[in-house]
Amino acid sequence: MQASRTRLASLARAFTTRAVDGFPGAVEQTGSRIYGKAEFQNPGGSVKDRAALGVVEDAEKQGRLKPGGTVVEGTAGNTGIGLAHVCRAKGYRCVIFMPNTQSQEKIDLLRMLGAEVYPVPAVAYEHPANYNHQARDFAKALPNAVWTDQFDNTANADAHYRSTGPEIWEQTQGDLDAFICATGTGGTLAGAGRYLKEASGGKTQVWLADPPGSVLASYIQSGGKLKERSGSSITEGIGQGRITNNLGTFINDITGALHIPDEKSIAMVYSILDSEGLYLGASSALNVVAAVELAKQLGPGKSIATILCDGAYRYQSRLFSKKWLQAKGLEGAIPEHLKKYAVLD
Repeated sequence: MQASRTRLASLARAFTTRAVDGFPGAVEQTGSRIYGKAEFQNPGGSVKDRAALGVVEDAEKQGRLKPGGTVVEGTAGNTGIGLAHVCRAKGYRCVIFMPNTQSQEKIDLLRMLGAEVYPVPAVAYEHPANYNHQARDFAKALPNAVWTDQFDNTANADAHYRSTGPEIWEQTQGDLDAFICATGTGGTLAGAGRYLKEASGGKTQVWLADPPGSVLASYIQSGGKLKERSGSSITEGIGQGRITNNLGTFINDITGALHIPDEKSIAMVYSILDSEGLYLGASSALNVVAAVELAKQLGPGKSIATILCDGAYRYQSRLFSKKWLQAKGLEGAIPEHLKKYAVLD
């Protein structure tokens, strides 16, 4: 059993990449090469596996988590799934608090992996009943328990600095003009971005992609003015109303930011499936849209990388549901010849 746990924990460090160059017309028109880091191929199916392993190993290293302990987190889903995998591998109890707005597929998978899941009302971070605060308080009340605090625990960004960044640099053979992705905790953008900036001697630009309802793009574009959060997005786990500690480690080194409407993300979900055979979630699609738009800004002949955060399997009851898309006013965003993929009623 212990050998099995060791192998699973090690697998969380092995990742691959895939060139995503062939979206109908979009990439060809830029004259650039766009890479997608295939994080949906990780053991837990998302980019969050890296942060999950990183924060648990950091807690172990510091002596805050001992054998038989409990790992607690507030998460929109994917970090929880990564933690559930790591905890099963290492023998820890896993407790997850999450907004009750998240997809049922994520909740079902968490429970199937052995995690205890507590869906709670979705309220702002400032509210004491926010899912992150409930996770923190739950951990405080238990012996040998840690709240991994994915948003402000910089072991998250460090994990990406040690793994995601070096892998992208190696897999693009050091020929990378820009890196762009959306952010929730800030760990991926800050950690990978910091490494890529250092490895390239400052040549690689690092951009943030932002969905509706988030304040991060406006914060960067305005030179540091944090406005009140308003609106919402169909994407899950990205966008933010504040500067987290993870993002704060790199916020002043971000080159720029792009705001990506939900309509463009939905259109790309379907275009990627049709042209590439890749069944990706909305946050992955948003990142590809952002990479294409950045390529147009930078001009032809550039090499740009982004993150394919996870697959669409955890969102299929929404992203491929005619009724759900209609309710969100997004059915019209799907290219007419691709509406055949919206098969769920």
